[in-house]
Amino acid sequence: EKVAPQHYRSFVPFALFVSTWFQQEAIAFSSSKPGRRALQGVITTAEAQTQATSTSTSTSTSTSTSTPTTQLDMTATPSAISSLSPIVDGKSGATALSSEELQAKLKGKRVALYFSAGWCPMCTSFEPALQQFKQAAAENKQPMEFIYVSSDRSESDALKRAAQMGMMSVPFDQTADYKKKYNIWAGSESIKFGFLGRRSGVPALIVLDNKKGDELAFLATESQGVKALGNWPLDDEANGIW
Repeated sequence: EKVAPQHYRSFVPFALFVSTWFQQEAIAFSSSKPGRRALQGVITTAEAQTQATSTSTSTSTSTSTSTPTTQLDMTATPSAISSLSPIVDGKSGATALSSEELQAKLKGKRVALYFSAGWCPMCTSFEPALQQFKQAAAENKQPMEFIYVSSDRSESDALKRAAQMGMMSVPFDQTADYKKKYNIWAGSESIKFGFLGRRSGVPALIVLDNKKGDELAFLATESQGVKALGNWPLDDEANGIW
């Protein structure tokens, strides 16, 4: 049996220790008053952006009644839809959605991949704030959809988690492709995917554009907690609304 070099075997537990420390710090921040204030600040910013957009649209309409306006095409392209297929509907077990069904579910929404795991304390502590952010955005007419990219231990765990959170999900046997594409995986998966090139562990979000399904924004919630949600480009309707 091939034995890993001593320096590598020493580095693995150290890396896991650092990852655990960051998780503990983020959990403490999320449950603290500053953490709750940060979430409220993000929600308030989203509300302000929506009101500013509404005011601008209203003013433009009232001062340009005789000039035809150009409607922005904010529908996701076939390339964007196909970049995600197949996607599993969290409410119907492991059944993959057709392209038409997926497009209907995402239409008019902002879309992000959510990298997470049920065994991760930071993830489960962060998710109530994430759901609150989603609800606040919906109330401000900025609906969102999260697609779960699981780092759970089994497919059954992944499907159960997706259903509990009300999210669609990437098929469990295809999550590795997304993790390698965006360089996001849990610390415990570093043995499989490597330590080099990893830009984040879980939780993390990748906001997707509606042209090719490419990355529009990276939300570093593992290191920044709820404050990272403020980096979502909610006002980029031309690229961000599917």
